[in-house]
Amino acid sequence: MRPSSFMLILVSVLSACAPSPGEDSSINYMDSDTKRPNIVVLFLDDAGYGDFGYTGNPLIRTPNIDRIAAEGMRFTQFYSASPACTASRYALLTGRLPVRAGFGWVLTPNSPRGVHPEEWTLAEGLRDRGYATAIYGKWHLGRPEEYLPLQHGFDEYLGLPYSNDMQPPRWISLPLIEGNEVVELDPDQTLLTATFTRRAVEFIERDRQEPFFLYVPYSMPHLPLMPGAAFAGGSPRGTYGDVIEELDWSIGEIIGAINKRGLAKNTLVFFTSDNGPWIIKNEHGGSAGPFRDGKGSTWEGGMREPGIAWWPGTVPKGSVDHEVATTMDIYVTALQLAGARVPTDRTVDGHDISPRLRGSSSSGPRNPLYYYGPGQKLHAVRQGPWKMHIMTSSQTGIDYFEAKLPLLFHLERDPGERWDVADQFPEVIERLESLVSTHVTDVAAEGSFFDRN
Repeated sequence: MRPSSFMLILVSVLSACAPSPGEDSSINYMDSDTKRPNIVVLFLDDAGYGDFGYTGNPLIRTPNIDRIAAEGMRFTQFYSASPACTASRYALLTGRLPVRAGFGWVLTPNSPRGVHPEEWTLAEGLRDRGYATAIYGKWHLGRPEEYLPLQHGFDEYLGLPYSNDMQPPRWISLPLIEGNEVVELDPDQTLLTATFTRRAVEFIERDRQEPFFLYVPYSMPHLPLMPGAAFAGGSPRGTYGDVIEELDWSIGEIIGAINKRGLAKNTLVFFTSDNGPWIIKNEHGGSAGPFRDGKGSTWEGGMREPGIAWWPGTVPKGSVDHEVATTMDIYVTALQLAGARVPTDRTVDGHDISPRLRGSSSSGPRNPLYYYGPGQKLHAVRQGPWKMHIMTSSQTGIDYFEAKLPLLFHLERDPGERWDVADQFPEVIERLESLVSTHVTDVAAEGSFFDRN
């Protein structure tokens, strides 16, 4: 499957028409004497914190993921910005909380909106600095052509426009898209992980002078679980384990290609998941490890994710980072490492964690972490060790604390959110409620790009 001549022309035209720093004074760039690193983001779909060998899973074999954790930095408090597919992807690629998107937290095949043209994605920022950019996998930021990846900074795209369960009989046929063109309907999903892997490896292996940004948002372990033939039936954890073990193989192939090309010392790889596990699917879903609940909830199990940074020679081998970090930080950090500044004409919620990647004990103070749940409604806030819930939800239908609100947890002592201490610390509740009030007012005042146009 190759892009047509028309597609190649279209990509060139879109690249030429992309906003440049000179056209938008809100996006400024730094001169940099250091070599700009390649950036690779490996993004699983619905994987839980407890699904990997390095996080303690006793049944699922993940030697490649375990190896990059041992060779790089593993985060113990790494968060997605949302417990749902679309919203988490928006936050990763824009560095902004999903409430700022102007659309719901999960887009469907007939949703009229997607990532707004005025958003400045990570791909746009890096391509503007001379990077080759590619995405192989699940997009889920809008199906209409104006919202697809080639219109938002990517040179190449092969993948699904939304989740792999959005297919007949409930939805229309699931398209596999290359560039802007549908190349297959209802593809054999047992081939998807291998296909995305092959294309990612081919992208890495090309001879090029410029750095690259490779984004691989896998379509699994989101249901339906469709392991490749070589992995089906091989895991003691069943079909879910089969899928995770194939994803581990894929990551090994991508890391192997980086090593084979001699690019390891100039390539930063981030590994994480878009949200927590789909626990209501029982054995067909994953594990949140020690954390409460999973996908769709703002409990820790819905948003605290596995997180690994691998960059041999820069990220200290075998290091562990215990501070809060988020997928939104990937946006800011990658742009800074590329010699770019983030936009200043909009709120960007991510932080530059590059000092921590180099072994510094801290990147300095950060803003509170806001947890947005269904309907992009604010459910909780975290500042320091304290997390306050002002609203809760769960796909299980369980109300763990019998409608009591607000709830307060000290996450360093109680990461599983078992013991509510709101009544013991009224001054903390008062402080966090003030943060929430200010934040809600600020978000409403700023609105989204859809509100402004």
